[in-house]
Order: sequence, then C-alpha cells, then structure tokens
Amino acid sequence: MKTVLIVEDDLVNARVFSKILTKRGGLAVKHTENVEEVMQIAANGEADLILMDVSLSHSVYQGKSVDGIKITQLLKADPQTASVPIILVTAHAMAGDKETFLTESGANAYISKPVVDHQDFVNQIKALLSD
Repeated sequence: MKTVLIVEDDLVNARVFSKILTKRGGLAVKHTENVEEVMQIAANGEADLILMDVSLSHSVYQGKSVDGIKITQLLKADPQTASVPIILVTAHAMAGDKETFLTESGANAYISKPVVDHQDFVNQIKALLSD
C-alpha cells in the first residue's frame, strides 16, 4: 500500500484529504506540519508522495519560519528525497500562481483548494504514484 504524507496546518483540510485518500484511493496516510518530521519521513522513505500545503502558518525549520514552497525546495535539493513526488495544495489559485509555485518550488504538481472533485483528486495522486 502506498503512503501519502499530508503536510497541512488546517486540521479540517487534513481530515478531509485523509478520508478521501483512504476511502476512495485505498492509500495509507500520515499527517504532520512539523518540518523536522516531514524531512525525517521523506528521508526514511516512509512516504511515496507528499501533499504540501503552500501556506503553512506555524512551520519553523532551523529557527526560521518556512512555507510549503521552502520545504519543497529543501526536499528537492536533497538527493535522498529529491525523487519523492510532491503536490502543492493551496487556496491561492490566482492566474499565474500555479506556474510560479511549481517553478519556484520544483514540485511535481499543483492542486487548488477546496478540492471539489474527489475522484479527480485521487486520480491526480495515483497518476504520480504510478510514475
């Protein structure tokens, strides 16, 4: 069974994503917004894919406030975690944001919130898991 790591500071969103992925997708799910945990889980190969919220309001790494873009950059820069697919998830869905976020972060894909089409959400994740 494939495991998706949800990096999300909104517990309601984390629960919704978790339920969709386990019920519709048949996937295992982990959740944390602790940056050290994210790095550890990725480095240990405990996540097959990471769903990364762009706007993490409480996340701190090495004493600095970081968002999902920065965490994605750190993961993609590390040879040990660079191959883990990362999907950015954000409510900031203005024209041009998708391209900017993907270019800045090096993430594999982008999904805007709220997730309305649950099956499409699962399909996008499964497509990256099968690569």
